[in-house]
Amino acid sequence: MIDLHTHTLFSDGELLPAELVRRAEAIGYEAIALTDHADTSNLDWVVPRIVRVCRDLNQHRQIRAVPGIELTHLPPEMIGPMVKEARSLGARIVVVHGETLVEPVLPGTNRQAIEAGADILAHPGLITEEEILRAKEKGVFLEVSARKGHSLGNGRVARLARKIGAPLVLNTDTHSPDNLITRDFAMKVVIGAGLEAENLEEMLKNSRAILSRLL
Repeated sequence: MIDLHTHTLFSDGELLPAELVRRAEAIGYEAIALTDHADTSNLDWVVPRIVRVCRDLNQHRQIRAVPGIELTHLPPEMIGPMVKEARSLGARIVVVHGETLVEPVLPGTNRQAIEAGADILAHPGLITEEEILRAKEKGVFLEVSARKGHSLGNGRVARLARKIGAPLVLNTDTHSPDNLITRDFAMKVVIGAGLEAENLEEMLKNSRAILSRLL
């Protein structure tokens, strides 16, 4: 498994980064990105700490820990500048909290995340075909989510992404230890989204492509 969307106690997760990474390693993960929630209040505090802990852990673990961030509930107009700032602070993966069905995310968030060139648009809910086409053009990966609630939009995201040819990734949006998933459960999420078994391999390949940008 490769999981590029998780949270630690640096935001609303339950675990220290070291424990989250170790738990993922113990169930066979190849790589995990630490992408705590951020806005202007904490971005410059969270990212350097995630960068440091990932650097330290990668000296002693087989699993690869990747420093990232999830920009969350920002006014859409702020997303572009914040993506740039997050990268300047050392975030190697920038996720934007998309227009999920279960939270009051501002309309326009999906589009601005895509235009800003975020790496991943998380749980984008009722994303439009036009936005998915633009994501394909910009090389922004769309998320199929294993998280309860956010996963309600998986079917639409998967169907339209396949129709248009936009790239998908599978992430957990982990907040607690039981949110991490095995490969077998990942397969169930994929099939539940209306995809086929081989699409899991395709999504893992896409996750590796994101990681290859960092080399």
